[in-house]
Amino acid sequence: MQQIYNETYIKGYARKAMNTIQDITHHQDKHIIEMRVKILSFFNDYGAEATARAFGVSRATVYNWKRRLKTNRGRLSCLAPLSRRPHTMRSPADYAWHKDQIIAIRAAYPGLGKDKLKVLLDEDSGAALQPSLSVSTVGRLVSDLQQRGQLPTRRQLTMLARTGRLLDKLSNKPKLNKLRRDGFYPKQPGELIQIDCVVKYITNLKRYIISAIDYYGEFAFSMGYNSLSSRSTKDFLLKLRQLAPFEVTRLQSDNGSEFYDHFHKACEQLQLVHYWNYPRTPKMNGKIERYNRTIQEEFADWHLDDLAYDLHQFNNDLMDWLLWYNTKSPHWSLKMMSPMQYLMKDLQLPLTESNMLWTDTGYRRI
Repeated sequence: MQQIYNETYIKGYARKAMNTIQDITHHQDKHIIEMRVKILSFFNDYGAEATARAFGVSRATVYNWKRRLKTNRGRLSCLAPLSRRPHTMRSPADYAWHKDQIIAIRAAYPGLGKDKLKVLLDEDSGAALQPSLSVSTVGRLVSDLQQRGQLPTRRQLTMLARTGRLLDKLSNKPKLNKLRRDGFYPKQPGELIQIDCVVKYITNLKRYIISAIDYYGEFAFSMGYNSLSSRSTKDFLLKLRQLAPFEVTRLQSDNGSEFYDHFHKACEQLQLVHYWNYPRTPKMNGKIERYNRTIQEEFADWHLDDLAYDLHQFNNDLMDWLLWYNTKSPHWSLKMMSPMQYLMKDLQLPLTESNMLWTDTGYRRI
């Protein structure tokens, strides 16, 4: 993990000339921590009265932050706001009668929501001398019963082709602590690459085009595949890193199963930051969504036969089109320059030959 050094805010209690503190680049409370560091520095320079007038922070609060830093050996993450959850919490009411009624109703009518359940519960609660609950309370009871497995759930089954045996269909997506891009915007090429897939239906066949585009300079790369899996996206990622005229450091994808398993493990092995979109928000991947439309309208829809029956030829022709797209095609967002012209002129990068001119682009069956 990257280490940064700071000594301004630790004056007065640190004996060493320099303390090592943990990098907070991706901390969810990064802005709050940075403000508290600023306040500590101001306090050291101008004192408690000036700090109270400028920031509204008392002397006791400042010394509390300093005590945290000393206890945690100068790690900035300890300045994040602490949980305000009460130590002693009220025990929730049991509502045993209401739970029994919800279980009975949902067994007969599984799709009922909390609003309709409340109406049905109120019809019988008076005769049973039970209190009438709010809609939100009914919803919490339903959620609690679902977590305990006391409500009926819809089973999705899949059949084994060889034996005809029925099995529960389980999700292949592992549970990950997904990192979101939030307010990050790249300042250099390669700091954010958006990746997505396009599915093309050709007669009775399905073919896939995996694409990536640099958010900053719009350098793009694509390849056709006959299957869409995490192995395919991993293969695409390795080729992308070979062909890109810059170092790739961050990737952004949607939550499709093809970006789990082998792809995500490859990101971890290559020390690439992998951002995930929030569910049902394709606008977060706006650059690649627009590029998907371009590659379909300008290339893929004109080469559907090769995409379906000669994927090797399709990828060879696609490389020629990508060379034109990245080196010749003018882009409005790049001041009517091509991506490579923009990288070399506007960013004053050295004039080097793109790896797309020499890398083997032969299709590897997956």
